[in-house]
Amino acid sequence: MYLVRGAEPVLRDKAVSELLDELLAGDDRTLAVEELTVPGRGDEPDGGGSAGGAEGRVAVVRAACNALESPPFMTARRIVVVRDVEHLTTAEAEPLAAYLAEPMPTSVAVFVSGGGRLPGSLTKAWKGLVVERGGDAGTTLDVVGREATAAGIQLRNDAARAVAERLGDDAGRVPGLVELLAATFGTERTITAADVDPYLGAEGSVPVYLLANAVDAGDTATALEVLQRMLHATTSRQARPMHPLQVLALLHNHYRRLLRLDDPSVRTDDDAVAALGGKVKKYPARKALDQARALGTDGLRRAVDLLADADGALKGGTGVPEETVVEVLVARLCALSARSGAAGRAGRGGRTTARAGPRGRKR
Repeated sequence: MYLVRGAEPVLRDKAVSELLDELLAGDDRTLAVEELTVPGRGDEPDGGGSAGGAEGRVAVVRAACNALESPPFMTARRIVVVRDVEHLTTAEAEPLAAYLAEPMPTSVAVFVSGGGRLPGSLTKAWKGLVVERGGDAGTTLDVVGREATAAGIQLRNDAARAVAERLGDDAGRVPGLVELLAATFGTERTITAADVDPYLGAEGSVPVYLLANAVDAGDTATALEVLQRMLHATTSRQARPMHPLQVLALLHNHYRRLLRLDDPSVRTDDDAVAALGGKVKKYPARKALDQARALGTDGLRRAVDLLADADGALKGGTGVPEETVVEVLVARLCALSARSGAAGRAGRGGRTTARAGPRGRKR
């Protein structure tokens, strides 16, 4: 029994394909493999919690159990792939859990998850039995290294970094790019950053926290570059760029966290962790506390005023284009950090740049 789990669709599907090739061992895939996909909770006919979606999930579980309990036909084993297993509730997954108590020796179950909480009945039933494959992709730079090694190509460090920085969070583009580089340069030549540049295409998205980091550092140029990538870049997990209102919501949440720390009773790292709900580590809590102190009550009040003005403008209060509204907001928030001295505090932890590498690693 196997579990393939990963948030990046391209890499997850690649891991499933490689696992199936391994399990088939030469058997005919059309005869040995049956693939089923569990409908999502939002896939009901009326978009709500009607019985249609639940019935669909129950039907998939029933079909999976029937397939797993059937002997193979003209192959050594029967392989049943159940995709999006995280969509099942604990109750809906019970028949699969019951099957796992006495599985057929000639059947192999492959559960595939794109993230989220797995049904408790399944995780309890397969405890100690399931073999995890695929897993999390790691940083984009990690994926570049793994794919290059698998393809047998020689990427110089500057080339690997160039790929990771350009693609940002879109690690799903790495396998196709590596395949293209292998076809172009072969496996003998060492590939440099200059070699890969013409093949990189559009920039990928970046982690959302880079915008807040750049704003806190008062780095207007970097903040605007990050903002542009957020507003225009897409990934295989994010089919559309972020809307300006989503960017506004991210900045609002950032300053709301700082406001919770604008309290004389919050003095230590532990106080800051508690004020932020107890679910953050000490370093980010200390960083936020330093930023809140540097901005002060007046600075935070001014930031909230800027956010409110932008919110009104984005909702039709002015005729200014939406993208311009958030650009002006980001520039003003950066200037506020610079004037207050908060930028110096943010910068001492290491200057944040839009070219910080995959998933925001500082270089």
